[in-house]
Amino acid sequence: MNTILKISAFSDGQAGGNPAGVLIADQLPADAEMQRIAAELGFSETVFAQPLGSAWRVRYFSPENEVPFCGHATIALGAALALQEGEGLFDLILNNACISVEGRQAGALYSAALQSPPTLSAAAEPALLSAALALFGLQADDLDPRLPPGLAHGGADHLVLALKSRARLAAMNYELDAGRKLMLDAGLTTILLAYIETPQRFHTRNAFASGGVLEDPATGAATAALAGYLRDLAWPHGGVIDVVQGEDMGMRSLLRAEIPAAAGSSIRVSGSARLMTA
Repeated sequence: MNTILKISAFSDGQAGGNPAGVLIADQLPADAEMQRIAAELGFSETVFAQPLGSAWRVRYFSPENEVPFCGHATIALGAALALQEGEGLFDLILNNACISVEGRQAGALYSAALQSPPTLSAAAEPALLSAALALFGLQADDLDPRLPPGLAHGGADHLVLALKSRARLAAMNYELDAGRKLMLDAGLTTILLAYIETPQRFHTRNAFASGGVLEDPATGAATAALAGYLRDLAWPHGGVIDVVQGEDMGMRSLLRAEIPAAAGSSIRVSGSARLMTA
């Protein structure tokens, strides 16, 4: 069995970030084995990669199921490929998309930047919005009217809810089983709650009950989806947003999303990654 690396993506230097398992092998394990490994590791996602021509075939598993795209695990994979193959740009073949990740060494850390799948967004249906507010114990008046609730896609589907209060974001809580049912029924990978510090700086929390995880400390796929949603709304992003995530979990994570003008185009999401020793 090849070595499974543990890498924390979108770290704040040598602290924080979101841990991911990374297994690079000549041949991907069977589906059941990948699911077993992901469940045993217990991280929100584990990424599996094998060489395929000049590219890499990539799949992602949460502790409970396979997911179509995971941003922080892709950043972790970029660091692992830079460690194994040397710095460079790596083409990745996912289940439903072809993307790329760039991996570089940055002193004791690694830096990585992914290009997301195409983005798209839509308004949130009233019934879904009502159910999500009830899940988190929120009222409509808790929402920030500057950023309306919406469905955002950047390789996976997310519901975006912006809150008026940073304290209300810090108090996020919900029942895991109820969240799992809501997300799976609605086809959501996560529900993203955000507080807008400035038009270019957001604080976010991501509920990931669909994968059996209460919360992710850093979520690159949701950040890409959020960035695409902001572009669709003609938000004054100035071409880039910075996202602080995981603070309320004691796992402060830093993500940057670069937003080109073309509607639906790929979002570049970047950050640091640190190798974990345990």
